[in-house]
Amino acid sequence: MENTKEIIEHISNLAHLEFDDEELKAITPQFSKILDYIDELSKIDLEGVEPMTHVLEDVNVMRDDIVKESITVKEALKNAPKHNDIFFKVPKVFD
Repeated sequence: MENTKEIIEHISNLAHLEFDDEELKAITPQFSKILDYIDELSKIDLEGVEPMTHVLEDVNVMRDDIVKESITVKEALKNAPKHNDIFFKVPKVFD
């Protein structure tokens, strides 16, 4: 696939990316490989292939909501570097 500086600049403009001349020179071969790969993919015959949103056909696979015993507050806090009797202590995020 023909790969010109103008095509790369146009696509980088659409993606809101800015490259200097040295960066353009560096990405040109990589970009060319990407375009060649896309060109190869476009040659695949997809006649009769239904579009899909996921590779698995499972729909709404959920487990039963069963109440069971869980760890105590004391067990949850035992390895915490800082805690009080019922909470983890963490650094402030906002002042």
